[in-house]
Amino acid sequence: MAAIDEIVFHQVLAWQHFYDRSTPAVGLMSDGLLHAAELVAIVGGFFLVADLRRRQALAVRSAWAGFVTGLGVFQLFDGIVDHKVLRVHQVRYGVDLLPYDLAWNLVGVVLLVAGLVMLRRSRDEGRG
Repeated sequence: MAAIDEIVFHQVLAWQHFYDRSTPAVGLMSDGLLHAAELVAIVGGFFLVADLRRRQALAVRSAWAGFVTGLGVFQLFDGIVDHKVLRVHQVRYGVDLLPYDLAWNLVGVVLLVAGLVMLRRSRDEGRG
């Protein structure tokens, strides 16, 4: 989710930077650091999945459930903690924030609930 957020909202739409409470140069640098951290996490995750596949221990449905749950957790954390509590950035500037905040957090809730439903349905996967 960090990759989607960084690419779509930070780079393509240019609505925000990871840290907007300083100069544009600091905002751009914070985006680069976020992007680097998210890429390290993605590569690390691919290595972990590859290792599970190699050992024939990958529970595919459970892995997808964890992935979707993680998307929702990240989205809600970003929307609540980063946007509202810490105020490091907002979804967008120069507009009424309420519709953006509601949409942002609603997407997070939908992803989280979908992931938890998937997780519940996959809990018996690999047993037997």
